Amino acid sequence: MMTSLDMYLQAIAQPHPPMGPRETRWRAWHEKNPHVYELFKRFSFEAIASGRKRSGAWLIVARIRWESAVVTRGCDFKISNDFTAWYARLFMEEFPEHRGFFVIKRMKPDVW
Repeated sequence: MMTSLDMYLQAIAQPHPPMGPRETRWRAWHEKNPHVYELFKRFSFEAIASGRKRSGAWLIVARIRWESAVVTRGCDFKISNDFTAWYARLFMEEFPEHRGFFVIKRMKPDVW
């Protein structure tokens, strides 16, 4: 069964170019924390349902941080700012009817 990550990677490139360090870190983190993408989707759909035509992925990630730190009072939750762009792209690939909802910029190549 293909995961949403597999579908995203298949959609963005044929074949997928070699991963850089940031993508490698994001993929590993995403696989260990699937609940984060579930929250990202939930809050994105709430924003869409509210009538918003566009949004920044930072807003969604900030809400995930808020919910994790304040509402659920769980353990400390950390999500790297580097991962925000990957989640926005994954969402728009998985839900093509919402392409353009997130404002995205061209990603800088990994050079470190």
